[in-house]
Amino acid sequence: MKNKIIIPTILFVIVLFFSIFVLLQEKNKNKIIETTLTENQSTNQIILFYGDGCPHCAIVEEYLNQNNIETKVPFIKKEVYYNKQNANDLVEKAKLCGLSTNSIGVPFLWDGKKCLIGDRDIIEFFKSKINNQ
Repeated sequence: MKNKIIIPTILFVIVLFFSIFVLLQEKNKNKIIETTLTENQSTNQIILFYGDGCPHCAIVEEYLNQNNIETKVPFIKKEVYYNKQNANDLVEKAKLCGLSTNSIGVPFLWDGKKCLIGDRDIIEFFKSKINNQ
């Protein structure tokens, strides 16, 4: 009688552990795919990095507001002074452009392929985007 209970119990425990293992592996696989998609999407996206209180960023912001750029050119803005993740993203984009990470400043724009630094270059970038539409 004992053997009739012990063997099914052992088999049940083995199946249970195997099921949990498979579910955890599937969950991790989905996370990897989701992370890759997010990274690929942000790679091809225009990103404007700025800092609160930065005078050159304020010049860019004024141009963007006066010309309704956000309604004409799709891009995202990331504040880097108070957001560590955004600051890390800025460093990663600078590395992709081969820039020294010791002297990166804002405003900084990533267009999906290259980096632009400074209010004049960024404003010219947006002007050219509008004129090409």
